[in-house]
Amino acid sequence: METSTIIWIIVAVAVVIAIIVVAMLVTSRRRREAKLESERRKAADLRQTAYESDVERREREADAVSAAAAAKQAEAEAMQAKLEAERLTQESASHRADAQQLRTETDERLTKADEVDPDIGTDETAAARDETARDEAARDQTAREQAAHDSGAPTHGGHDDVGSRHVADEPVRDPAQRPDADSGQRI
Repeated sequence: METSTIIWIIVAVAVVIAIIVVAMLVTSRRRREAKLESERRKAADLRQTAYESDVERREREADAVSAAAAAKQAEAEAMQAKLEAERLTQESASHRADAQQLRTETDERLTKADEVDPDIGTDETAAARDETARDEAARDQTAREQAAHDSGAPTHGGHDDVGSRHVADEPVRDPAQRPDADSGQRI
């Protein structure tokens, strides 16, 4: 084979290799640019997802703060209601104590009046009155126990808050009751 043919073959192979190299460079550049663009899109998607997550996190934090504030408000209202209930319980106990003291003073005055009056005696009417008073005292005690149960306060097993004596055991004296001058019995 001739030298010129070999040179033309070598030149043709070199041109083909050069074309292949140029084509590879062009396609690799395009692939690299496509890859970079793909990575940019992926980074943008990740940033968007992170932004959306951050927005959701802020919303949840705001909801948590709002729920905590509502819980504190409810707790404050419950504490205020508890304090009001305690105040009313103390006021009720004070009124009961005052009523018991007045009842005791009245009983002492009536007992003293009975001791001073020489004409005092007993009869069936006084016993019936005492029984009625015991029934009323028992109803009052039941009402107090029910009120204490409703308010959550402990009951005292039928005893008054002021002392250990049972109200229903004491006779009730009517100040208008006068002894009969002839028989000495109450009328």
